[in-house]
Parts: sequence; structure tokens; C-alpha cells
Amino acid sequence: MPTKRKQPLKQALVEQAFSVIEEKGVEHLSLREVARRLGVSHQAPYKHFPSRDHILAAVVERCFAEFAQHLSSRPSCDDPFDDLHKMGLAYLEFAQKYPLQYRLMFNTALPDGEAHPEMLVQAQFAFSILRDKLSEMTLKDPGHPTPDPVKHDAMYIWSALHGLASLMESDVTSTIGLSDVDKAIVVERLMRRMSLSIVP
Repeated sequence: MPTKRKQPLKQALVEQAFSVIEEKGVEHLSLREVARRLGVSHQAPYKHFPSRDHILAAVVERCFAEFAQHLSSRPSCDDPFDDLHKMGLAYLEFAQKYPLQYRLMFNTALPDGEAHPEMLVQAQFAFSILRDKLSEMTLKDPGHPTPDPVKHDAMYIWSALHGLASLMESDVTSTIGLSDVDKAIVVERLMRRMSLSIVP
């Protein structure tokens, strides 16, 4: 998130906050440091963000928005299974291309969603992209109904993708001797096996 000149202060603050996190880690984020980097008074950020949690929530909100945009911009196709497959690949691609944004969304202690509704809305929207796709399908095992099978299936798929994305980002794949070819096969097998759990 490079800072641009002559941009609105609120936007510049969010982008500079991301830069602080990128360079030093989320634990070093502070409104004072963001103000110092922008060359504004220490009180200037408080006009837009009452606390550190507020600016962190704004950073995470933008991450979720970018994530949702990445999922939505995938090449679409009429077959819901193929489209779900493409969505899964887009998910993994985002995690690989933007590891910091991915960690901020899914591996960081986030501010309270109720206190930061804009962040919550973006997170829920990202989840709804997967949920809405699954609403076009039905569960393979209708004999065991749940109150909200689409939401629960979405969580199952999200959990599988998140686990794989986290493993791919870590050093464990090299430690256990997985080659790039192995990793590609693992991705394809995961996608196929997830599809086995649902039928049109």
C-alpha cells in the first residue's frame, strides 16, 4: 500500500499503518508512529481514528475488501463446481501473493467486530462470496440436515483452504520433502475431494 502525495489524510494514514505493520510487525503499530512517518502532528490521526484498534480495523477492512475483490474477479464459468474450483484457486493465489494481508485477516488477533462494523461488513461480504456459490448446490448427505447447511459447508471449505494456504506459506512443505509438483497435485486433490462432499 504505497503512500501517494496529495491523497486524503485518512487514506494516507491507513496506507502508512499498513507500511508500519509490513516493516515492523503489527505489535509496533501506533498512531504516533503513523503520524511521525507522514510528517503530521501526533494529534492529527485522532481526527479519523480514536485509537490504535480503529486504524488496525481500517487496515484489516481494506485487506478483506481486496480479498473479496480478488475472489470476485476470477474468471467465472457456468458450471458451479468448476466455478467453485476456480474460487478455491483464487483463494490460494491470494494467500500466496499477499501473505501479509492474509495473515492480518486470518492469523491476527483482530479488533472487536461489533466495535468496528465496517471491518465486520467486509469480512462477512468475503465469506458471502463462498456461501452464495454453495447456495447453488446441495449437500451430499441430506439425511443429516443442519439449521444452515450452506453456511456450515462454507466453513468446511474455508477451513480446508485456510489450512492448505497456511501450510504452503510455512517451511513445513520443504521439511517433509514436497516438491513444487507435489504441491500442485495436493491443491488439485483437495479441490476434487471438496467437490465430492456436495452434489448439484
